[in-house]
Formats: sequence, C-alpha cells, structure tokens
Amino acid sequence: MAANTLIFMGTPDYAVPSLDALLVAGFPIAAVYCQPPRPAGRGKRPRPTAVQRRAEAVGLDVHMPVTLKGQAEQRVFTAIKAELCIVVAYGLILPPVLLHAPHLGCINAHASLLPRWRGAAPIQRAIMAGDSETGVSIMQMDEGLDTGPVLRKAKLAIEEDFDAGQLHDRLAALSAGLITEVAGELCRGEAPTPERQADGASYAAKINKAETWLDWTRPAPELANLVRALSPVPGAGFLHGTTRIKLLAAQAIKPGVVDAPGTVLDGGGLVVACGGGTALRLQRLQRAGKSVLTAAEFVRGHAFAAGETLPCPATS
Repeated sequence: MAANTLIFMGTPDYAVPSLDALLVAGFPIAAVYCQPPRPAGRGKRPRPTAVQRRAEAVGLDVHMPVTLKGQAEQRVFTAIKAELCIVVAYGLILPPVLLHAPHLGCINAHASLLPRWRGAAPIQRAIMAGDSETGVSIMQMDEGLDTGPVLRKAKLAIEEDFDAGQLHDRLAALSAGLITEVAGELCRGEAPTPERQADGASYAAKINKAETWLDWTRPAPELANLVRALSPVPGAGFLHGTTRIKLLAAQAIKPGVVDAPGTVLDGGGLVVACGGGTALRLQRLQRAGKSVLTAAEFVRGHAFAAGETLPCPATS
C-alpha cells in the first residue's frame, strides 16, 4: 500500500476488525483516536476500550481526548497532516476544523443502509423494526449526523434468528472490508462517485432503559424482535415477583390466545400471553449475577405457575 498516512478513530469492539484490516492492507496509521477508559464492572475501575487495547498491542500512537472541541486538541490532530481520517463507531462529534484537516477528508463506516437508521443504535433499531435486511454505508463525513454523501454500500440479510450480537459481528466484518476498499481507492486517486442521500431518513436513537422492559400488551412478534435486538446486552427484562429476569431469546407462537396479556400459559414451557391474542415462548433467561439458562433449566430453580400474571411496566 502506498504511504498515505491515516488517522483511525474508533472505540468499541465493532471498530477493531476495521483497524486490523487497514493494518493488514499496509496502511501507515499515524495515530489512533478512541474514547478514554470508562468505569466498568463491580469495582467500577476504568476499563480500556477495545480499540485502545488493540492499538496499544500493535504499538500504535493512541490519543484519548475527552472532547475534540478545544483548540489544543485540534492542533494536535491537524499537526499529524494525515491524508485521510477513517471513523468507525468513534462516539464523539468531529468539529468542522477536523473534518477538513486531512487532505482527503474523513470517511465513516455506518452500520445501516443510509439514510435508514442514522444515529447511535442502527443495529438494534433494524431488528426491533423487523427489517429483513441492513448493511454498511461508507460516507464522506460532513457536519450533520450521518448525513454525508455515500461512497459505497453493501447489504446484509437479517436472518430471523439473528440477535444484535450476531448481527453486530457480521456488520463489523463487512465494515472492515468495505472501509479498507474505499480507503485504498481514495488514496490511489480513484475516488468513488459520492451519492447524495435520499429523502426519508429514519433515526436510530440510543436505547434507553425504559425500552428494555417487556410490555406484555404488545403483540408477541414485536416482543420477539425486541428480545433479539437487546441480546446479549443490555437484555430485555421482566419482573417475576420482585426479581428482574433478563430474557435473551424468545419465540412468537401462533395466535388464538384468549387470556389476558402477561398470563403464564405454561409454567414448565414458559409461554406467556401477549397482546393481539398472541403468545411468547421464553427460551433463554438469566437472573442478575447468574448464568444464562434454557427455559427448562431455569424453571428448576425458579418456578412459574400456570395462570399467574406477570406485570406490565406501564401498569405495574
């Protein structure tokens, strides 16, 4: 690969395959930017991000500013004189001065088919909505939120049994290949033709805690999608007595149920009545601090009685 100096900006696990792919392709990476360590775990000790760990392991220069708004940090960035900046799930807004500092600008790998699902949680929102496909968009960054012209797209089918973790890994690999391909073309002067994003954008807002509670009045297919979208983290949840139980896999079963939403129809098989005459089979569950169990394993230590009612967050 020609010696076009790059800056890489990314933070979570999703960005690591892209960093690795660029290194394998021979791109000289002058600096890696990621968010600083955050308190995590029971001890709340600062934990390095996935990109920090990977970049330090291969001897790259790592920058971890809390913000990019200050002039001092902006001077550090511009002094690198990078040819191109590559952004993959970085998590901070880039001020205009940084967007225009590299000779070829900044490009971003976004985990959706833009303009659908701009924003923070495109993987989860696609599954929640029941989308049959998603993908990756490589865009030239501008000052908006995922609004820049698209340089390339690649589609990926969302299988019915995919959860967010599985889709995350597939899209991370797809992003890695696509961003490396486009970066190579740009550095060789073979710039792809940018395409303005179409109208009708949708926004993938960050997941909030209230959304993780299962509302049994909703139809079972919607709840099954919610469970997949929140698995493995943060996990959809419901109360049984005073115990919060995380649900990591579930299956909507055929309609025709007449019981009130939240009624346990089968205590051994863990089937719960939902809205619209539907029912949800609970398949993989977890209590706080415990292992993930199948329904059959779970009920051996935590019994459910047929006919009991599980509360809905909106009414409890």
